[in-house]
Amino acid sequence: MARANILNTRTMDFGELIGNGKIYRVPPYQRDYSWAEEQWEDLWNDILELRGAPDGSHYMGAMVVRAATDREFAIIDGQQRTATLSILALAIIDRLAQLATDGTDAEDNRARAAELRRAFIGEKDPASLVESSKLFLNATDDGFYQDHLVQLRPPINPRRLSKSNQLLWECFRYFRDRVVQLEDINTDGAALARLLNETISRQLLFIVITVEDDINAYTVFETLNARGLELTVTDLLKNYLFSRVQVGADLAALQRRWESLIATVTAERFPEFLRYHLQTTIAKVRSRRLFNLVRDQTKTPTQVFNLMDALAGRAELFSALADPTHGYWIERSDAREQIRELSLFRVRQMTPLLFTAYEHFDSTRFQSVLRAVTVLMFRYNVVSDLNTNALEPVFHQAAKAVQDGIATTPAQAWAHLQSVYVDDAKFEQDVSLLTVGTAARNKRMAKYILARLEADASGIAIDFETNPGSIEHVLPEHPGSEWDEWFSPDQQDAYVNRLGNLTLLEAGKNRDLGNASFAKKVAAYPTSVYRLTQQIPALAPTEWTPALIDERQRRLARRAVQVWRVDF
Repeated sequence: MARANILNTRTMDFGELIGNGKIYRVPPYQRDYSWAEEQWEDLWNDILELRGAPDGSHYMGAMVVRAATDREFAIIDGQQRTATLSILALAIIDRLAQLATDGTDAEDNRARAAELRRAFIGEKDPASLVESSKLFLNATDDGFYQDHLVQLRPPINPRRLSKSNQLLWECFRYFRDRVVQLEDINTDGAALARLLNETISRQLLFIVITVEDDINAYTVFETLNARGLELTVTDLLKNYLFSRVQVGADLAALQRRWESLIATVTAERFPEFLRYHLQTTIAKVRSRRLFNLVRDQTKTPTQVFNLMDALAGRAELFSALADPTHGYWIERSDAREQIRELSLFRVRQMTPLLFTAYEHFDSTRFQSVLRAVTVLMFRYNVVSDLNTNALEPVFHQAAKAVQDGIATTPAQAWAHLQSVYVDDAKFEQDVSLLTVGTAARNKRMAKYILARLEADASGIAIDFETNPGSIEHVLPEHPGSEWDEWFSPDQQDAYVNRLGNLTLLEAGKNRDLGNASFAKKVAAYPTSVYRLTQQIPALAPTEWTPALIDERQRRLARRAVQVWRVDF
């Protein structure tokens, strides 16, 4: 991080941060207030500890601001903490005002409330007698903060407030109640004033980083690893895009489009979505380079709206690619099956190609690409477990070829993927050695593989999620001593989850067999409806050994080559 990009980095206590006539503004497009009781309670407990340690201090984390003037700053990171501390100050001021109203040291407490208000909240306009503010929140929250909290005026109907406004009001009530519960000082105005003016003001410390612009703020975000850092990549990308638009009507339009986009892809997944969108045209898009790429390509309002239009066109598809129940797939049941498999595989690298294939191919050709990609990912990721870093450049090449009109058929798109398609010989070898655990997600994977192999053997389609069959371990997961004849303890651990030891079996039969002997199991298998299970006695009529598991798995591997293959 170049020092030339940072105007000032220094440690300040809260009083210094908010004092000396400084004004802080949260940009109107930043996220709403979101702290809740968990965060309020942590802060309050930290303050209570400081009360007993007057020489101690508590680090509140880093605060990143952009200087507009020497006294006015935009809060890039730190709005949640700043707003919460200001509300805590208001709760103490409200308590002092209440003591004065009740006649408890009325004159002094009224004066204390006024001085603390000037120091931490703002000054009263001598003409209108309306309080000014040292802090201005975003477009959603500032009206409520200024008109109700700063004025200590309760809302008429809290239930009708927006979610973030409700949180602001609940925050005030939380701290007001905690102040009242301080039995040793809740009626002592001087002690309450010291709580704010000394403990909170002087013992809560921030590292304040002042930057020139949002670009430098992003540099700070990338390199700083400090408690309290609140912004996400999505926040900073949003801040940058909105900073390129100045006209009020355009800002409002951009806000509507942004909200619609985030509602579709979610804030958490937006960086991933943006990265795959850019990979349709750019070969290497690293997460840490996202901001720089957007900055370099998006500098004018027109470019901002062009980017938003392009993202909006792909947002629903991006969401649908992670959700086989999405409306996109209602009339495309075949595609839904592949989306379900890709979701099971937990793979995303193919997304750029699916973006462009969906846009440039008809439904049939898109389905061909989707099916081929699913097979490729099963071979490459699930079975052969190869380095996924090699996938993104290849999928970029295929996506760009489709987008540029170079690849106009699925076969031509596939030509760009051939280098990462695991060939039959390696795939068969890897399946013959495959171990699939049967806990949690791995259980779904095991049943998926067995169901696909069973469907190929029987000619009857099997849905791995709805089929009532269960996974049977021929060598039980908890074998009795009778199995020691064929498997040493180490072999039992090594072979129990080998694919060759797994088969589908009716749930009732599976429960009945449990940890039974092989003789009892092999007598039951011929009555199963599952073809691959029926075949076990022919392979192993009297015993079940490591060699027989290996042999059964080699047979399954040969079948797998035909089940998961791409033929263009």
